[in-house]
Amino acid sequence: MNLINLIDYLFIIIALIFGLIIGSAIAFIYHKKGLTQKLRENEQKAKKIMEDAQREADTIRKEAALEVKDKIFHAKAEAEKELKERRLEVSQLDKRLHQREEVLDRKLEHVEKKENDLNRKDREMANKEKTLNEKTQNYDKLIKEQTSLLERISAMSAEDAKKELLAKVAEESRFEALKTAKKVEDEVMEASDRKAKEVLSLAIQRYASDYVSDNTVSSVNLPSDEMKGRIIGREGRNIRALEAATGIELIIDDTPETVLLSSFDPVRREVARVSLERLMADGRIHPARIEDIVEKVKKEVDTTIKEEGEKAVFDLGLHGIHPELVKLIGRLKYRTSYAQNVLQHSKEVAYLAGVMAGELKVDIKLAKRAGILHDIGKAVDHEVEGSHQMIGANLAKKYGEKSWVVNAIQVHHGDGDPMTVEASLVAAGDALSAARPGARKEAIESYLQRLEKLEQIANSFSGVNKCYAIQAGREVRIIVKPEEVSDEVCAQISRDLAKKIEEELTYPGQIKVTVVRESRYVEYAK
Repeated sequence: MNLINLIDYLFIIIALIFGLIIGSAIAFIYHKKGLTQKLRENEQKAKKIMEDAQREADTIRKEAALEVKDKIFHAKAEAEKELKERRLEVSQLDKRLHQREEVLDRKLEHVEKKENDLNRKDREMANKEKTLNEKTQNYDKLIKEQTSLLERISAMSAEDAKKELLAKVAEESRFEALKTAKKVEDEVMEASDRKAKEVLSLAIQRYASDYVSDNTVSSVNLPSDEMKGRIIGREGRNIRALEAATGIELIIDDTPETVLLSSFDPVRREVARVSLERLMADGRIHPARIEDIVEKVKKEVDTTIKEEGEKAVFDLGLHGIHPELVKLIGRLKYRTSYAQNVLQHSKEVAYLAGVMAGELKVDIKLAKRAGILHDIGKAVDHEVEGSHQMIGANLAKKYGEKSWVVNAIQVHHGDGDPMTVEASLVAAGDALSAARPGARKEAIESYLQRLEKLEQIANSFSGVNKCYAIQAGREVRIIVKPEEVSDEVCAQISRDLAKKIEEELTYPGQIKVTVVRESRYVEYAK
């Protein structure tokens, strides 16, 4: 029974399989038939698309051909137009060239005509020159005859007469030149002197200093002569310790109650003076105490130097000056020149230069800066070779001062040309401060030698009758011989004498040169 069922089931399965196969075959046949139909439809569509594309391509090709023909037509028209314009330009250029040729032909004809005229004139000039040469020869011959006749009459050769004439002309020309120079100089001097006096008087009025002069401290007064022994010490140990600590020379002689201090360095001399006074006041004088006091005084003097420099700069309203230059300004407190304190002198110069700069509408700050620094070289001139102007200029340049300040320092005594008006004002302020009465002093021997040298230089000029050095050597007055020296020559003598004094003499301030010429006629009624 089970086998029969199994076979039935097997047949059913086989029947189902055959059914599926037959159904699949039928479905495939129908599907293939549909694909064939679709393929035919697609072929028809592709054929139609190709026909449409062919028609469109033909249309595009025809349009492109038309467009190309149109462009060719336009290009040809433009080319013909450009060619026509070029032909017109060439025609115009040809016309211009033709006109220029005609102008050149006319000019050439004109030049040829001028050349013919010049040749004709050249021939005429040659003829005239020939005639002139003949006349010149006749004139020369005549002049020689006249010259020979004049030489016989005057008993003088032509060369001698020429020399005499030239000498006379030269003398008259020199006289006229001196006369004109004197007139111009008088006019300029009158105007400049008036303006200078106004500026200087105003500067002096606005700055009135009570400070006149400061004597160099070279001695220390002692309470008694017994103090000399204490200063010397046992076997001279105290005086040696003091000299070693201060760097000065202590001179103890027979002068009662006085000790002399000698040193080229004014700061060391000041340290020694203050130290010695403190030692005498303290009463304990021995090497250890001396060294201690000297060190303390050195620090105090250094502080004073710095404060004095800063005070001077502050009072003048200046800033930006290098600290080393400020210290050197303070050192000038202990430096003197002809008994005039150099720091006070520098401050006076700065104030005076500043006032004059204000009147002349120039840089006041620059004038004051150069004025306070103009004698800075005197702070170290005992240590460095050279003049104080050159030393000061080098120091200012080293510590960053501008070239105008350096130049003002370098030329404030006339050793060079000033670069600015302020430099000239510093030189004027220096002369004002140094030359005013009582500002400076000098030894009687050097004073007398300077006066004698001044009169000797004045007497070396020809035509001088008498000369006098007056006003303490600040003026030399010369009386000339009126029959030998004219007024114009007097002006020349004053200039030459002033220049010679500047070259051969050293003096404080300035020296006025006055030349006097007068004629006196005396008769007696009897």
